Amino acid sequence: MGLIGVIAFIVALLTSVMIHEAGHYFTAKHYGMKVTEFFLGFGKRIWSTQRGETEFGIKVIPAGGYCRIVGMSASEALPESDSHRAFFKASAPKRLIVLGAGSFLHFVIGYFLIFIIFFGVGTTALTSTVLQVVPCINANNSACTTKSLPSPAKAAGILPGDTFVAINGYPVQDWNSDIDVVRKSPGKTNIFSVMRDGQQLDIPITSIPHKVNGKTIGMIGVINKIGLQRTPFLSAINKSALLSRELFNGSISSLAKLPAKIPALFRQTFGGEKRDPAGLVGVIGVAEASAQTAGNSALSWNERIGTFLLIIASLNIFVGIFNLLPLLPLDGGHMAIALVDGLRNLWARVRRRPNPRPIDVESLTPLTLVVFVFLAVLSLLLLAADIFNPVHFNL
Repeated sequence: MGLIGVIAFIVALLTSVMIHEAGHYFTAKHYGMKVTEFFLGFGKRIWSTQRGETEFGIKVIPAGGYCRIVGMSASEALPESDSHRAFFKASAPKRLIVLGAGSFLHFVIGYFLIFIIFFGVGTTALTSTVLQVVPCINANNSACTTKSLPSPAKAAGILPGDTFVAINGYPVQDWNSDIDVVRKSPGKTNIFSVMRDGQQLDIPITSIPHKVNGKTIGMIGVINKIGLQRTPFLSAINKSALLSRELFNGSISSLAKLPAKIPALFRQTFGGEKRDPAGLVGVIGVAEASAQTAGNSALSWNERIGTFLLIIASLNIFVGIFNLLPLLPLDGGHMAIALVDGLRNLWARVRRRPNPRPIDVESLTPLTLVVFVFLAVLSLLLLAADIFNPVHFNL
């Protein structure tokens, strides 16, 4: 089962890469730029096919992908027929859209997968099915005695296995929030529609006031089952947006803390310290988390699928943000150059002068090399840590 998780992770990762590059491809084509190559992987070509002016294919090292747009550098030699379609000849807004399309689609993937979890798979929540009817509700949560009055639910005849389908005629969609009408009306009577043995019963239940943490709420005395519950379409849209924002903010926080976590990663890799699940984790570590999820017999299949989708959604959101960092060779670095070019052109127009020559990316090769070496060293460190001192996620 663990192998299935690893394979599913690899497929999901490569699919995300292809979608990312497709964002660059389609926006570049939309703005008339010439795209000569669209490849999954790097190194030696395994297979390719020519479609129009673009060669699509697969290369031997499945460690990413690329979309080659002509004229990414102002110093690139181009035939006269292609010079007007060069990337650097496009306006700054068009270049920003093409460069940002990849990260944007990572965010779309993350949101879509989270929506699938809420709407299609379901999330762990209190269901509206009764697990246990509390015999009584005493002040200070003291034990029931022969003198204790039965709880409102017990007095009304509620039984374990009953499913609440409506409260005061309003359908129950999320028990944890729908029961608020009872919590906020201590001592009042509400009509509960209950399904029992295929029949719907309408049962009036008067809640009793009960103090919890100094606040008086209404209670009827039932303990409901916990299980997977699908969220209605419109609610799923809203909840997906809220969770996506939470993951987005969390990813930004993680990136800000990344430099401070590198020393700890060194100690964990070479000093034998226990890996921190909240620390830095590489691709192999995330694949291991997917394997643990797939092989966890304590989880139902829906729970395994939901956890796996959440891992992939989180990864996409993180990668989308990371790729926007204003550092070459990341897309964010190219976007920073495009933005500076746009400001320079605007200043030239204000001064009624011709546009200056675009910034040549190749002239910034030393800076690019520094960032590349840092990312390569960090990747190798994470690889060593994930192999020799793997993190355990307790999934």
